[in-house]
Amino acid sequence: MKKIMIVFSFFCVFINAHAQLKDTVLLMNGNSCVSKVIDTLIGAVTVFNPHKVTEKLHFEYDEIYCVKYNNGFTKYYYQQDSVIGNYFTRDEMLLYIYGERDARKGFKASGSLIGAGLVGLATGGMGIFFAPVFPYTYMAFSGITKVKIRHSTISNPNNIDYDAYILGYEKVSRSKRRIQSLIGGTIGMAVGYGLYFGLLKDKYPTTLSLRF
Repeated sequence: MKKIMIVFSFFCVFINAHAQLKDTVLLMNGNSCVSKVIDTLIGAVTVFNPHKVTEKLHFEYDEIYCVKYNNGFTKYYYQQDSVIGNYFTRDEMLLYIYGERDARKGFKASGSLIGAGLVGLATGGMGIFFAPVFPYTYMAFSGITKVKIRHSTISNPNNIDYDAYILGYEKVSRSKRRIQSLIGGTIGMAVGYGLYFGLLKDKYPTTLSLRF
């Protein structure tokens, strides 16, 4: 029994040590990949796929903010350079990335989904030929209006004081709004057209007469 416990203890130590050998690739879009870096040549960083170790993932340099190695060393791939559009400093870009990540995890665009769906349902239900214009116009405006940042979605409350964080949060939030508006408007319009041709078409007046 003691031998089994000793072997089990060594096994746990080995697994823990193996887990600590993993590196972290922080991407510009706010996502991260925790795996072992196996190559950094030819303009890309190559790692094992953490979900399927028999496969490899390749990240080009311009997709990466930094790589944090298991030995404590950090290799930065992002550099401030206005010539290529990198206007943020390294610290500002990190805040921008945190904003993207928090919005991706916490921001809900259900209002855009419902709103565009109702617009699509109403215009499709009237059988209007140019009904698609309305929900897709709604989608366009949903990406312009102000984004309300809820404190419950922020990983670090201090980040809200920085413009770079807010810009990153707003970018992802507006993108999610447009996507949800597109989905809601398309579904609502399809249902509306279905109701029109299936039930409502014969109930609408075919002519409109004006009397003076």
